[in-house]
Amino acid sequence: MAKNVLIIGAGGVAQVVAHKVAQNAKEFGTLHIASRTVSKAEQIITSIREKGHKVEFTAHPLDAMDSDAVAALIRQIDANIVINVGSAFVNMTVLQGCIDTGAAYLDTAIHEDPAKVCETPPWYGNYEWKRREACEAAGVTAILGVGFDPGVVNAYARLAEDEYFDKVESIDIVDINAGSHGRWFATNFDPEINFREFTGTVYSWQKGAWQENKMFEVGREWDLPVVGKQTAYLSGHDEVHSLSARYKDADVRFWMGFGAHYINVFTVLQNLGLLSEQPVKTAEGTEVVPLKLVKAVLPDPSSLAPDYVGKTCIGDLVKGTQNGKPGEVFIYNVADHKEAFNEVGSQGISYTAGVPPVAAAILVARGTWDVKKMANVEELPARPFLELLGDLGLPTRVIDATGDHPL
Repeated sequence: MAKNVLIIGAGGVAQVVAHKVAQNAKEFGTLHIASRTVSKAEQIITSIREKGHKVEFTAHPLDAMDSDAVAALIRQIDANIVINVGSAFVNMTVLQGCIDTGAAYLDTAIHEDPAKVCETPPWYGNYEWKRREACEAAGVTAILGVGFDPGVVNAYARLAEDEYFDKVESIDIVDINAGSHGRWFATNFDPEINFREFTGTVYSWQKGAWQENKMFEVGREWDLPVVGKQTAYLSGHDEVHSLSARYKDADVRFWMGFGAHYINVFTVLQNLGLLSEQPVKTAEGTEVVPLKLVKAVLPDPSSLAPDYVGKTCIGDLVKGTQNGKPGEVFIYNVADHKEAFNEVGSQGISYTAGVPPVAAAILVARGTWDVKKMANVEELPARPFLELLGDLGLPTRVIDATGDHPL
């Protein structure tokens, strides 16, 4: 029986998800998208029709912070798969709605509590993993963090484990956006989530323990395919928290590329207190949250897409041993901002985040990944996922002892 799909969210990533679901409608049953602001969901459906996709797609209003409302909508439309690409603040309520109804759950990032910034590791252990037993008891497939990073990079680590090494010694995830959007300053996804990610402690898993650094404290130059030499900084990130559980004896680090201009603006905003999530009062007595004010004055990330040019390169440098012999492999993808916009109307960052959950949804619908329990991506077979991603527009390449070649 075909699986009905519900997409929750109506931002740039949701637009990619909706377009890709429409392109692959034969894999699913009925198609639905829900948002607090239903007009945004309707605009996405309009953009799909403008691309010539003649599929039935229905928009629904939804407060995703209300798990009962989520469950009610799932029952109303008989959704079998829920792709959660709303704010990371709604993960737990959407997950609970899926547990209550038996629908499969997919997301692309760790849950965040709006009242807390940079919690202590392991982040998944603070929220999602507490529902593991409930998912298994209900027979609910819940695949966590199945965007690109987290998500595809987790699968890259698993591929290295399965096909290259019998012992993994280090995993360095490198995320470089060598594109340009033409704005003086902007963030590529929700500014509130973006800044919260970089204002706290940088956690990495090294020498069998959590290590702490400050943001922009540790940087190094990487020489990568297509994008060339780029400076990336050790950053805290979602996938480190699950990969460290599977690869306890390996060092797991995440590196993100930043230009000097971004760092300068970020530093000024932080030093002025404008990245604080704590409310302050103006001289007129109006209460405002500085971080939300900054978000309000910055460009909407989805507005960047038409002018974005250049490429991204995201990959894993994995080192380990096979039969006692040391080796390394770099598994990566290069995406093009303009090509992404021409296909689905979104920039490359949204494209790389939005295609993977659709691939995962297809694998759940086919039964390949319908595991009836909670799992992070590295716990699932990597090759079927990565091969399907190539078919959907995110091909994987590998640099190993034989050279640079397609997966």
